[in-house]
Amino acid sequence: MSWFSEHIAKKGEKIAVIYSDVCYTYAQLAAQIKGYTAFIKSNVPHGEVVALISDYTIESIALFFALAENKNIIVPVASKMKSEADERIRAANCSYSISIAGKEPVILKNEMPEGVHSLIRDLQHKNRSGLILFSSGTSGVPKAMIHDLDNLLDSYKDKKQKELVFLILLMFDHIGGLNTLLTCLSTGVTIVIPGNREPGYVCSLIEKYHVNVLPASPTFLNLILISGSEEKYDLSSLKMITYGTEPMPDNLLLKLKEAFPRVKFLQTFGTSETGISQISSKSSSSNFMKFGDSDTEFKIVDSELWIRSKTQILGYLNSGMEHFTHDGWFRTGDIVEESGDGYIKIIGRNKDIINVGGEKVVPSEVESMLFRMPGVKDCIVYGEFNPITGQMVVAKVLYEETVKASELKKLITTFCTGKLERYKIPAKIVVATVSEFSERFKKKRI
Repeated sequence: MSWFSEHIAKKGEKIAVIYSDVCYTYAQLAAQIKGYTAFIKSNVPHGEVVALISDYTIESIALFFALAENKNIIVPVASKMKSEADERIRAANCSYSISIAGKEPVILKNEMPEGVHSLIRDLQHKNRSGLILFSSGTSGVPKAMIHDLDNLLDSYKDKKQKELVFLILLMFDHIGGLNTLLTCLSTGVTIVIPGNREPGYVCSLIEKYHVNVLPASPTFLNLILISGSEEKYDLSSLKMITYGTEPMPDNLLLKLKEAFPRVKFLQTFGTSETGISQISSKSSSSNFMKFGDSDTEFKIVDSELWIRSKTQILGYLNSGMEHFTHDGWFRTGDIVEESGDGYIKIIGRNKDIINVGGEKVVPSEVESMLFRMPGVKDCIVYGEFNPITGQMVVAKVLYEETVKASELKKLITTFCTGKLERYKIPAKIVVATVSEFSERFKKKRI
């Protein structure tokens, strides 16, 4: 057994997972891992690339560790879109796929092209387990990136044990979701797995199981406010809300802090390429953060954040390493603002910057201003072609009242005048009828 499986077994009768109103102890999880390990060793060759097609369940968690014990290269696939799942299985060249029917794993042998990628072959020769994750880009083919899973798991050794209840929201095939899972199991806390990610249902579980920590995206946290679920359910057990995966508009954070005055808000940071870094927030109402991780180095180059870590990927299976420097620095694409006292704030992504006649507009700054405006429940800001200025600022706005786009544009222009430079004020308004977000609760910029 690996140190992680032994650690789980030592926790005994402490509750490890609550799923579908059933509580599973660490001892039960350890027994499930042991049983599945025997099953995997009998049915899946050592070191093969295996797609694990499931979101979080007690069975999928046990299978994850069983595959790691068998030194397989694991490809978690949690997407409900079959086309996306099939694309990831092909890109990773998975020899096997495992799904779960009821409580039993079902193994499918895939027809794949001959030949093994050198990065996979290297892990196999070293007898190391691997993990393949995919970028969440909205255009083009997602990049398949491979981690040394043994190395990643070792980064969770010797964690301080805690008496907390976490709700796991980010998906099984997301670096943030996996970090939540591994952090929880390595620190001996209890994990609540929601059957769905509808804000009201999630809040009902927080009330029912006295959840202490909620890791989420800013988009999901705003959905809680839009739904009014923070008023419908008793969320007084919450001690901390962690947020990441996308920039948090400053004024949305202030709204959240007002709705949850006794909750500590902590920003998290990580990338699929470099893993999750330990950071500290300047305060619960501030988006400024500071790195405090001995396993992570960072520097700012032309306002872009560069990271180098001990848990970064070995490489990509279907792309070059153009985002990495020759000496191992990962160019994140995140644009940051420095405070002068060692703290930095991520203000947006390079690719999302809007160029209005040579002036640069960061969407999150405009979104933050719109969140200050009475009646605005949600918004997405992006650039659109303009024949005169090259691009113009467009805002898709969810407003609390029924209103025409022309009327809303007048209201927004009046509100923003004197608060934003003229070129940052949205030139076009699109009225949204619902909040628009991806399957992974991130803003869907056009």
